[in-house]
Amino acid sequence: MGRIVGAGLLSHAPVIMFPQAMRIEANGGKDFTLATGLERLKREVFDAVDYDTVLVIDSHWATTTEFVITSQDHRKGIFTSSEMPAAFRQIPYDLPGDPELARAIAEEGTWVAAIDDPYLPVQYASLNLYKYLAAPGKAWVSLSVCQTATTADFLDFGRAIARGIAQTDRRVMLLASGGLSHVFRPLNELRAHMGGDPRNIVSPAARAADEQRIAWLAAGQHDRVIQTMPEFGAFGPEAGFGHYLTLAGALGGKACTLPGQRYSDYESGIGTGHVHLWFKP
Repeated sequence: MGRIVGAGLLSHAPVIMFPQAMRIEANGGKDFTLATGLERLKREVFDAVDYDTVLVIDSHWATTTEFVITSQDHRKGIFTSSEMPAAFRQIPYDLPGDPELARAIAEEGTWVAAIDDPYLPVQYASLNLYKYLAAPGKAWVSLSVCQTATTADFLDFGRAIARGIAQTDRRVMLLASGGLSHVFRPLNELRAHMGGDPRNIVSPAARAADEQRIAWLAAGQHDRVIQTMPEFGAFGPEAGFGHYLTLAGALGGKACTLPGQRYSDYESGIGTGHVHLWFKP
């Protein structure tokens, strides 16, 4: 029987893809812990745990009428971001897939499709984490965040993921790739707020909301995060926080009490909130 052997709420903030010298300059003389934390996560967890497949709940992949899972044998190509083409341009990728697992999850869910179309676009919320965490021979599969889904739908999708994994022999790393509050600074303010210091978060209220949820997750109080989604919605969480809610559903939903280990500081991404938290089932 397959199982989830590790799970994380991880940031894919664009700054982690910048050259180190550029990161240090933008951050006032020291590197972003969002970058160094992923390096540590790779050493301490991904290089130490036996796993077969990484499932990335991709907060940049918005679908509308269903949840979608990539089910190609391989995804290979060159990526240029339509959002930030100056920063992310002509990045080659070659991602091994896991069609069997993708189909098993789709069969367990409602309004879930496994798609093997070779022209299906890839998003940088999947590729940024791949750069830091990938290993040879390990499958790398992306899952969408359905933009019409409710909290209950995301939790249901998470449960379907767990059931699908159990139908196979896979040992899975499950990653919720996305941020916390997600309201950007206005364009004419961005370059004055490039550093990771939380003082650059768009508002004190957004910072407080993020820090409260980080504290709850660190204490394993997933029920508190799920129950207060209407309040958190006021701060525009990335993808409606669907990436986290799907992760939570796969780990047991409101009954989940797994504490989150910090692999970064709480840092700003031009006004938006980011952190790396790792949960060990």
